[in-house]
Amino acid sequence: MADSNDHNKYFKYHPYQDLYNVPAQNLYNISTSPEFLFDEEAAHQRRSWSENLQYYTGTGYLSGAIFGGLKGSVDGIRSAEPGDSVKLRVNRVLNSGGHMGRRLGNNMGVLGLMFAAIESGLIHWRDTDDLANTALAGLGTGAIYRAARGPRSAAIAGAIGGITAAAAVAGKQAVKRYVPI
Repeated sequence: MADSNDHNKYFKYHPYQDLYNVPAQNLYNISTSPEFLFDEEAAHQRRSWSENLQYYTGTGYLSGAIFGGLKGSVDGIRSAEPGDSVKLRVNRVLNSGGHMGRRLGNNMGVLGLMFAAIESGLIHWRDTDDLANTALAGLGTGAIYRAARGPRSAAIAGAIGGITAAAAVAGKQAVKRYVPI
């Protein structure tokens, strides 16, 4: 059995004890040392193909799941019948939201996967990272995604994908340039 004096023998470690009297701006000073070990790595300011793949696939799946879940939940609320109990209405909303969230999340994840693969291939092939790679990747993704529905549908989806990807890059550049963050 432990003695009451044993409790006072041990030092309690507190990882934040030195940070109580430090101003907040000193906690978040960003290092000025180089991020890359070699100059060749620093010359290419872009994500690797695996980082691109994870980023676009994950972002696509998550955003699709969120928007699909919201749309499905709204559809579930609208489809409620006057005689339904509260338990049945909640079940209908959850089922509808889950079904639509999974469906749209999977579709958007596949689009992100295809976009990342095409864009990374174009960056490697052209040895440059510019707006043309992104627009061509969007065009290729849309065309491949809708290719099974025929050439007209593939052409329209490719045009929409290319324009959307180019608009996203242009919007990102505009925000970087004109919004002081």
